[in-house]
Amino acid sequence: MVDTATRTISGTDAASEQHPSPSSSPSRRSTRRPRPARRSSRLQRVLRCWQLYVLLAPTLLYFLVFKYWPMYGVQIAFRDYTPAGGFTESPWVGLEHFARFFSSYQFGTVVSNTLLLAIVNLAFVFPIPIILALLVNQLAQGRFRRFVQNVLYAPTFISTVVVVGMLFILLSPRAGLVNNAIVLFGGEPIFFMGSAEWFRPVYVSSSVWQEAGFNMVVYLAALAGIDPALHDAAKVDGASRLRRVWHIDLPGIAPVISVLFILAVGNLLNLGFEKALLMQTDLNIAASQVTQTYIYQVGLQQAQFSYAAAIGLFNSLLNLALLLTFNQVARRARQSSLW
Repeated sequence: MVDTATRTISGTDAASEQHPSPSSSPSRRSTRRPRPARRSSRLQRVLRCWQLYVLLAPTLLYFLVFKYWPMYGVQIAFRDYTPAGGFTESPWVGLEHFARFFSSYQFGTVVSNTLLLAIVNLAFVFPIPIILALLVNQLAQGRFRRFVQNVLYAPTFISTVVVVGMLFILLSPRAGLVNNAIVLFGGEPIFFMGSAEWFRPVYVSSSVWQEAGFNMVVYLAALAGIDPALHDAAKVDGASRLRRVWHIDLPGIAPVISVLFILAVGNLLNLGFEKALLMQTDLNIAASQVTQTYIYQVGLQQAQFSYAAAIGLFNSLLNLALLLTFNQVARRARQSSLW
């Protein structure tokens, strides 16, 4: 029996030497590395969702062709551009055109008119669609609500040229409907389109009439995403309609308001060029001369291409600074932001 046990133990030792266990070979175990998980390549991911990229391609192509490629011509703001020399052969002048604009007697007038008109326009055009959306949302579903929405949304389809033509007709000092009403109540006719002090009120009021309906639809879509159970619970608790609007509707669309406000501020100084130019006359030019109309005059009418490009670049940089600033403010306030 002793010999048998001895042979068994020796056989076990020999087998362990031939086939060592994982625990007995730490050096070999440490050299083994787990095989990395197989990941699909970027091309495979694109091919897997190729339909989405096909839908995205026209938008990307539009921005590349009409937004990014023209940036190549921004260099003429730093050159004394001539058509014969082109973009690359025209002499480099650096910041000369910017200094010329800053020292121009038109600088103060143009910048102040642009800022004042843009701020007043934002102060009225931005909040009114929110108020309209909250009011329309309180109407019961039916024909009357659809009629109100159509009436408010219809001016969006009217072109700017037609709107300005309507303004000249309605505000005419002789045959205009508005002046006829003023005379009927014992007042004196007002030359609205030829008065500098009336340019901003007419511009802003017509912008509200033309743009409020489209922006209202955006907020109505956001209001439609609010859970109706919140309103039902508030009704059970006895909350009034005003309280429900204040504590449910407004917080529900606050992210949309924040994002649209940042976008509006980022586009603050890009006033409607067509509208300002069409409403501009020799009598109201003291208030109607904004950055866009001044660029049109010096750039196209006077063929000062480099000078106009410098003014446009300065305007764009101001818009970019406003966009970055207000986006950062929204992030610090923990509100919805662009990034």
